[in-house]
Amino acid sequence: MDEKFIKRYRSFCNSLDSLAEAKERDMNDSFVLSGTSAKFSTTFDLAWKVMKDILVQHYAISGFVAGSPREVLREAFKAEMISGDVWMEMLKIRNQLAHDYDGEIVKKYCVKITDVYIDKFYEFRKRTEEVIPSVKG
Repeated sequence: MDEKFIKRYRSFCNSLDSLAEAKERDMNDSFVLSGTSAKFSTTFDLAWKVMKDILVQHYAISGFVAGSPREVLREAFKAEMISGDVWMEMLKIRNQLAHDYDGEIVKKYCVKITDVYIDKFYEFRKRTEEVIPSVKG
């Protein structure tokens, strides 16, 4: 894997660890909600880009021309890098959060972000380290 991948993967790990802090915060605080929304979106974007890097560089899969998040998630599912439909749900929420001007969407999904989605990110992180052991540490 190239240096760009390593840097992106480390950024994903750092963003995920920062997002995980939301589990310890007061979700009634609008500043915390805003930060959780932003960190979730950033972590999701880094995750699907890391998936794309792995698909192209490690598995030599390049059949997805546009490389949109949806296409990458489908290919990552086929390659058993991720499981279940929750990643498509996460994509939908990430897209909705981009237009959450009054904070209502993040209020609706903050519990799911902290109780489900963060764990899915950590599962992906673990899977990545199994597939590419050199990224550990």
